[in-house]
Amino acid sequence: MIKQSLDAILTEIVTACARVGRDPRSVTLIGVTKYSTADEVNAAIAAGLTAMAENRVQVAEEKFPLLISSGRCVTRHLIGHLQTNKVKDAVRLFDMIQSVDSLKLAAEIEKRAAAAGKVQAILVQVDIAREEQKFGVAEEDLDALMAYLDGCRHICTQGLMAMAPLTGDAAVVRCVFRRLKSLFDRLKSGRPAMQHLSMGMSSDYAIAIEEGATMVRIGSALFKGAEK
Repeated sequence: MIKQSLDAILTEIVTACARVGRDPRSVTLIGVTKYSTADEVNAAIAAGLTAMAENRVQVAEEKFPLLISSGRCVTRHLIGHLQTNKVKDAVRLFDMIQSVDSLKLAAEIEKRAAAAGKVQAILVQVDIAREEQKFGVAEEDLDALMAYLDGCRHICTQGLMAMAPLTGDAAVVRCVFRRLKSLFDRLKSGRPAMQHLSMGMSSDYAIAIEEGATMVRIGSALFKGAEK
């Protein structure tokens, strides 16, 4: 079942890319494993999943040792809100932290990555939807955060991440994604590491791809669980 779901999603990614003349290889499917067991994640990896994401550091610490790579290189992403007291573990566990949203958090990541002798890949989470229940740096504070990150020796800022508003209106979702793409295009000038735009989940990833997403975060459509 997971293999069938993965194949269907990959087919939809190809179709969405074709609609806007993009190379499907420019889009990475990230399996969101928040509600999935280690066995389900292993099945997805065996079926060809090359990137996975967890929302919480504590869950990753329990689940990651149970995963079988099967000789595959599977990148591990943190997409949930990160508290500063969990940064040390996050730097140890994750290849990329997609939810950097403040100077305070960035400073702690820089400190912990330096201590670990690591350059931590990150994305900056933007509160593009302006919803109270969502995390992310406000657009008006984004330039200051990017300027700080530019000076960090142990952080590699590779792009932006955001979530669309909770709405069934595809036009609203598209407008939000388009706004994030505009910010991304402006900020990547002079920043060669800025290559990734992480937006789109199970309900709206096709729209996200049409609007320029390079990473789509899919949980329920892949694992048939509830994605939040």
